[in-house]
Amino acid sequence: MNSSFLPSIETGRAAVGPSILSADFTRLEAEVRAVEEAGADFHHIDVMDGHFVPNITFGPMIVEAIARLATRPLVTHLMISDPGAWAVKFAEAGSALVSFHFEAVGEGHEKIVDALHGAGRRAGLAINPDTPLERVRHLLGSLDLLLLMTVFPGFGGQSFMGEVVPKIAEAAALKRSAGYRYLIEVDGGINPRTAELVRGAGGECLVAGTAVYRSPDYASAIAAIRG
Repeated sequence: MNSSFLPSIETGRAAVGPSILSADFTRLEAEVRAVEEAGADFHHIDVMDGHFVPNITFGPMIVEAIARLATRPLVTHLMISDPGAWAVKFAEAGSALVSFHFEAVGEGHEKIVDALHGAGRRAGLAINPDTPLERVRHLLGSLDLLLLMTVFPGFGGQSFMGEVVPKIAEAAALKRSAGYRYLIEVDGGINPRTAELVRGAGGECLVAGTAVYRSPDYASAIAAIRG
């Protein structure tokens, strides 16, 4: 990852990405501008299809609209059953990085990663709270981002699962020992209290939805999560 993507990481700070899913969509442009002015490093975009998870959000057209508004990178998280058919489409819509779920694909994870890299975008892999890191060990060397879920995906506003913290530390230790380049992103129940646990374990990119967009002061919320 170079500094043009998430410069906070290059300076040793955690990067914070408000989850657009928690924004007020009746004033989306104002919300995008507001979190950027408040110090957001990236916009986290959750895409759900009603199959892999029991919720539906939006498709590439909305991502393209957000990309026209944003000056920070879009990091898109696919919670869909067929990421191979859609990953590059979301990249072409304006995502700087697209992550997809390990659990959504029986085989061919490498092909999706290669397709994203071939499209000139970064590739990430997301894993659910109950998926051991060892199951994705063979993919880690090709990833730009590893997304560790601290809730089961599908809905915002869930409580942080503290039992995932050791897995964050394990991912950080593997990154150091093997020289992997992936950034460690953590999503689910992030607020100033849980963010401290995540940063302490080695989390580098913190996704926060309600903790930012339901706060009366976006800048204070982002600063508190960053630490």
